[in-house]
Amino acid sequence: MTDAMPTIVFDVNETLSDMAPMGERFSEIGAPAELAKLWFATLLRDGFALTASGQKGSFTAIGAAALRGLLTGVRLNRPLEAAVEHVIGGMTALNVHRDVPDGIRALAAGFRLITLSNGSAQIAGKLLTAAGIRDEFQSLLSLEDAAAWKPARASYDYAATTCEADPADMVLVAVHPWDIHGAARAGLRTAWLNRDGGNYPIYFQAPDFTVTALTELPEALAAA
Repeated sequence: MTDAMPTIVFDVNETLSDMAPMGERFSEIGAPAELAKLWFATLLRDGFALTASGQKGSFTAIGAAALRGLLTGVRLNRPLEAAVEHVIGGMTALNVHRDVPDGIRALAAGFRLITLSNGSAQIAGKLLTAAGIRDEFQSLLSLEDAAAWKPARASYDYAATTCEADPADMVLVAVHPWDIHGAARAGLRTAWLNRDGGNYPIYFQAPDFTVTALTELPEALAAA
């Protein structure tokens, strides 16, 4: 660590945003609500595959294409494209998790805050504005503007370069172990937000901090 103000880098989807209501979007088009988790996992899988092969795609475009594939053969209550539009639109109507506003305000008192998402900065901005915490963030970064998606090293390097920060002065906060692992490999410190009480995969580099709510992170960082 240097003497610079540490930068906390937040993942957005599922880390800040509560994606549970996406299941309702699937139900509203006549599809099983359980497809929501499979859809998001498929979206990430295909985005990661493009990154691994040296390419990059749009989060929204990949999500829409993955959704068309998953809905094939499902008896919908509207035309396919209308169904896809309805589900994708749900991403712009999400709210933050309950622990987020208080946690963010506490962290903003001593840290520079940014977001780093494979999705769009516009969606992140709408989410944070609705929660009343947009002004606590210095920058909202989208990897649609970078060379690669997370967890490629280039994604974290992009954040460091854009913010003129040393990776050693950055802490990545995420619910996804794959994101924690990628950030750690890129030289960032990491905080795993384990809201569900799950086990961290042993094949990924362990986080520097583990908390069950964002409101616990200020104390954890202070203790370090």
